[in-house]
Amino acid sequence: MAGTMAGTMAGATGGTVADPVAAADAAACASRSYEVRLLAARVAVCADRADSALSRLAGLELQTWQSPAGRAYRTALSLQAASLRRSRNTLQEASAVVLRHAQNVVLSSGRQGY
Repeated sequence: MAGTMAGTMAGATGGTVADPVAAADAAACASRSYEVRLLAARVAVCADRADSALSRLAGLELQTWQSPAGRAYRTALSLQAASLRRSRNTLQEASAVVLRHAQNVVLSSGRQGY
């Protein structure tokens, strides 16, 4: 009975010390996950702003340009729009990747104790 009592006490002591540490680790992971989600939201806002700029560029491209300088300007706008479109697509992909990373941060908090 004394051996059982000592084992129970040791288990109880070990359990109480580990629980606050595990809780602190889980809280830290949740905080990191939140910060990563905020980053993903900021990246998504950048993609939305790029999309808005693309809309404005499209409006300029649709204007009729009669002079050679005007046509050259429209060609330059088209090149810039293509570059901005690629950047927007990359930002959208980055936002999705960062969101997946935020989910992985949360999942990793569950595995740390095992």
